Amino acid sequence: MKQYVVTRPLYSEDAFADVHEKIHRHHKTVRHHVKQYFTCDLKRAKNAALSLLPFIGWMRIYQLKEWLLSDIVSGVSTGLVAVLQGLAYSLLASLPPWYGLFTAFFPVIVYFFLGTSRHISVGAFPVLSLMVGAVVTRLVPDEGPPVNITGFEGLTSDEQRVMVAASVTFLMGIMQLAMGLLQVGFIVMYLSDTLVSGFTTAAAVHILVSQLKFVLGLVVPGLSGPLSIVYTLEKIFVQIEKTNVCDLVTSILIMVVVFIVKEINDRYKAKLPVPIPIEVIMTVIACGVSYAFNFRVKYKVDVVGRIPVGYESPMGPNMQIFGQTAVEAFPMAIVGFAVAFSVAKVYSVKHDYIIDGNQELIAFGASNIIGAAFKSFAASTALSRSAVQESTGGKTQIAGLLSALIVMVVTLAIAFLLEPLPKSVLGAVVIVNLKGMLMQIREVPYLWRRDRPTVVWLVTCLASILLGLDLGLAVGLGIELLTVVFRAQFPRCSVLANITGTDIYKDRKDYMNIYEPEGVKIFRIPSPIFFANIDFFRGKLVEAVGFNPLRVLRKRNKALRTIRKLLKKGELQMTSKGLLLTSSGPIEESEDESNMEDLDQPTDFKDLPVQVNWNSELPANIRVPRVDVHSLILDFSAVSFLDISALKGLKAALKELIRVEVEVYIVACDSYILKKLHSCKFFDDEVKSSMFFLTLHDAMLHILEKHPVDSENTKVCEKVITTATIHDNQFNGVSSLRSRDRFVHVSESETKF
Repeated sequence: MKQYVVTRPLYSEDAFADVHEKIHRHHKTVRHHVKQYFTCDLKRAKNAALSLLPFIGWMRIYQLKEWLLSDIVSGVSTGLVAVLQGLAYSLLASLPPWYGLFTAFFPVIVYFFLGTSRHISVGAFPVLSLMVGAVVTRLVPDEGPPVNITGFEGLTSDEQRVMVAASVTFLMGIMQLAMGLLQVGFIVMYLSDTLVSGFTTAAAVHILVSQLKFVLGLVVPGLSGPLSIVYTLEKIFVQIEKTNVCDLVTSILIMVVVFIVKEINDRYKAKLPVPIPIEVIMTVIACGVSYAFNFRVKYKVDVVGRIPVGYESPMGPNMQIFGQTAVEAFPMAIVGFAVAFSVAKVYSVKHDYIIDGNQELIAFGASNIIGAAFKSFAASTALSRSAVQESTGGKTQIAGLLSALIVMVVTLAIAFLLEPLPKSVLGAVVIVNLKGMLMQIREVPYLWRRDRPTVVWLVTCLASILLGLDLGLAVGLGIELLTVVFRAQFPRCSVLANITGTDIYKDRKDYMNIYEPEGVKIFRIPSPIFFANIDFFRGKLVEAVGFNPLRVLRKRNKALRTIRKLLKKGELQMTSKGLLLTSSGPIEESEDESNMEDLDQPTDFKDLPVQVNWNSELPANIRVPRVDVHSLILDFSAVSFLDISALKGLKAALKELIRVEVEVYIVACDSYILKKLHSCKFFDDEVKSSMFFLTLHDAMLHILEKHPVDSENTKVCEKVITTATIHDNQFNGVSSLRSRDRFVHVSESETKF
C-alpha cells in the first residue's frame, strides 16, 4: 500500500493567515455588472447574433459531402414518422387529426433557426397533447354547452376546440419566451429525474386510457379534472358490450406487429442501416385494407375522414381564453421545455456539442407562438421521433427541415390518401409507443434500494393519475421540495472518531479500531445551517456532548448563590481541606428566581476564597451535573452557508459551552463563512477567531498538546495515531487510544505521535 508523509506546522486559521498571504481579489459591484451588461461592441454583437441564431454556427462548419446524404435519409424517415404521430397525437389533444400535421411543420421551421440542439425532432409530444386535450375538453366538452367565451359565436365545436388549443399554446409560448429572455432556464433543474419519471409514467397511463375508446370503437366523451381517469374507465366498462370487433382486431394486430418489429429494430440496430419504419408500413397497409373493404360503411369503423388540403389562414389568440387557461399553461410550458431539454442534453453529450437552456426556451417559445398563430397545438419533442432522426444518421437540423418538407407535401398533395385510415390504428400506434414510459415503473425497486425517499416518484405518479397532470405535477414538485427541505432541516449528524494509525476521521459507529481521546468530542453536521435547522443542530449537539450546557451553567450559578449565602451566614468556612460545612441542619439549594438572566452569565469566583472544582464533591449536598468533556470540535467541512438566524443560534450555543469550561474548536470552515463571521461582528471576548482551525487533525493535535494524556491509567491498542508534526518528544507519557475489540499496553518508547 502506498504511503505519504507530510511535515508542516500545526495551523489554526489565524496562524495560517499570518504565514500565507492571500491574493486580494477585487469583487465587481452591481453597478459594474449592469454597466457591462449594457455595454455593446462588435464582439458582443457578433456573439449575441450567434447566440440568438445558433444555426449560423453549425452552418459555417457544415460538411456538405459527408453530412448531406445522412441528413436527407434522416429527414425523410423522420418526416414519415412525424406525419403518423401528428395524426395520432391530435386525438390526444381532442382535435381533428390534420391539425397534428400543422404541429409537425410550423414549430420545426422556427426551431431550425433558433434551436441549439442538432438532433431532436420538434413536434407533437403525447404528454403535452394530453394536457392540451384536458384544457380543450374542459372549455368545450363533448357533452353539454361550451364555456361562455367571447369569440365562440358562430363556430362549430371543432373550430372552438382549435381556438382553445391554439390560444393555450400561444400563452404557453409566451411563458417559455419570457423565461428564456429572463435567463431562468435553470428552473428545469427543480424537476428531478425521479419526478419526471413518475409524472411521465402517470401521463402514459392517462394516454393509454384515453386511447381505449378508439381501440374498442366506443363513443366516450372526453373528461378532465380530478378523478377523470376513473370516470372515463367507468364509462368504457359500462358499454364494453358495444365494442366494435373490427376496431379491436385491427388494433391488436397493429400493436402486435409494431411491437415485434420495434423489438427487432432495438436488437439489431447495429446491423440495420436504418430502423424499419413499421408504423408507416402498417399505416399504409391499414389505409389500403380499410379503403378496399370499406370499413367505414360495412363495419361502422370510425376513420380519419376528410382532410382539408393546404393550410388555414392564421388567427390571433383569444384573450379571454388566456384568463381561463393560465394555470394549465404554466405546467405545460415547464413540462414541454423539461422533456425537450433532457432529450437534447443526451444527444449533445453523445455528439460533443453545447446546448443553451435559455436559448432553448426562446426557441420553443417562438415555435409555439408562431405555430399557434397557424392553428398548431403545443410542440416539444418525442423521444421515439428524435431517436429516429438521430439513429438514421441525422447530423443537423437540416434533417428536421426536410422532415417538415415531407409533412408539407403530405398536407398539400397526398393527405386525401389518409382519409380511410381507422382511428383505431392511430390509437394502437400511440399505445405501442407508450412502452418506454410505462416501463419506467421498473425503476421503482432500484430507486427504493438506492434512495428510500422514492415517495417523490410514487406521490407524483399517483397524484398525476388521480388528480390530473397539472395538479399532479404541482403536488410532485411540492413533495420534492419538501424532501429537500427535510433533508436540510434534519441532516444526519454524527460523532466522529479517529481511525487508528491515520489522520482520517469517520463516524464512530461505523468502524472497529478507533481513537477517542478522553474528554474530546468531534461533532459533524453535513448541511448548511440556517433558520430552519439551527434548533435541530443545537439539539443534536446536546445529545453528542451528553449534557445541556445551559442547564449546567444555571445549576452552577445557583450553586454559587447557595455557597455565597452559606459563607455570608457563617455556615460554610474555608479550611485547609477546602470549604467545610459547619451547620448540621438541612441546606436547601437557592431557588431565588428574581434574577434568572444572571444564571445564564459566566460563573464568577471573584468574591470567593477558592475556585470551585465542579467535578469534585461539593459541600452542603450541592449537586451540579458533571461535565466530562473538556474539548469539542465542530466539523464544518460540509457547511456551505450560515444565515443570520444561524449565526445568532451558533454564537449562543458556543457561549453556553465556553461558560461551562468546554473549549470549542471549529474546523474546515469555508473561507466565505469566515469572512461573513468577521463582517457580522461574530467574535467577542468569549467567542474568538482563534477557535478556528484549518483541519480537524490540526485541532486534535492542538488539544492533545494542551491536554496531555494521563500516563498511569491509559491503555492503548497496537496501532497508534500518527501525525505530521508532533513527535514523541512533545508529549510525556502514553496516549489514550481506544479499540472496540482489544486493548494492550504500549510503552512511551513504542509510541509516536
